[in-house]
Amino acid sequence: MSHVAKKRKLDKSRQDRLYFDSYTDVTIHEEMIADHVRTNTYRMAILRNSDLLRDKVVLDVGAGTGVLSMFCVQAGARKVYAVEACSIAEQAVNIIRQNSMEERIEVIRGTVETVDLPEQADVIVSEWMGYALLHESMLNSVLYARDKWLKPGGLILPNKAELYISPISDPVVEDRLHFWYTVKDQYGVDMSAMSGFARKCIMNSDITVNPVTVEDVLSHPARFAELDLNLVTVDDLKSVKGKFTCNSFGSAAVNAFCVHFTVTFPCPEKPLVLSTSPFKPETHWKQAVLYLDAPVEVVQDTVVSGEVNMYPSEESARHICIHLDYTIGEQKRQSKTFSIPDWSSEAQ
Repeated sequence: MSHVAKKRKLDKSRQDRLYFDSYTDVTIHEEMIADHVRTNTYRMAILRNSDLLRDKVVLDVGAGTGVLSMFCVQAGARKVYAVEACSIAEQAVNIIRQNSMEERIEVIRGTVETVDLPEQADVIVSEWMGYALLHESMLNSVLYARDKWLKPGGLILPNKAELYISPISDPVVEDRLHFWYTVKDQYGVDMSAMSGFARKCIMNSDITVNPVTVEDVLSHPARFAELDLNLVTVDDLKSVKGKFTCNSFGSAAVNAFCVHFTVTFPCPEKPLVLSTSPFKPETHWKQAVLYLDAPVEVVQDTVVSGEVNMYPSEESARHICIHLDYTIGEQKRQSKTFSIPDWSSEAQ
């Protein structure tokens, strides 16, 4: 698909339709359920809160196949309202019936902003996180549900999210850039003139979603933002930003930053954390990689600092942009803005 088509701002109804349509295929649900870190952390968090869920009413926002709703029933919930906007809700009904839970789980087809529930909820559970945490903006729906349907003092699972950034050295990029210098030895044609063009194509302004290996991370991750789901507002999500400072582990070339997130579930003994850190087992979220225009050499304890600002794209409010201001060592401050490619705006 061409990347050069002019982007047009999508009206909200089309944004929503494209978003929900993406969840009608089995592949994305297979990917999420197969993500053991994701699915098992939710299961353990729900079961460990069984004392707070027993005989209570639960609202599952964006229920998908209904797996979280069924975990809640296993934890003793009296009633679960599984709200799901896309057609996967039909499959959720079948799965719930197959597990003999239809008397305690009611699947409601629609967005949480438009449906009516017969009662208030004691607990909200939702797996709302997207790439770089905020891509897809499903958190807005969770906050709407919190304000309209959650009883005062009710429980939100998870109830906290944190964002981290760290400098990395991606060897694959350096290999791809060096490739054009090797062509002459192979074919007798010097193609090193391609290196500048290759750099622009590879180290572009896209947010790349890739797994980052521990060996490529050049510092301890620095936290730059925290969201308390009991308090955060939709207006707060229009600009999620914060400063960061870290020190490089050793000598290397920084050619990118990586952003990851954690979410925390309150539990009776100690909180349970779902992490997408490159230092933890891989999840389907992987990490968000932000490539610099040119690599910068660092040595042991070189200071890397800056500020990150995450905000919705002008073309589609469900898509996230990341503006990065950064300083590496003695170099002057640099700035770059990144976004996840929005193919939907080209397919109109």
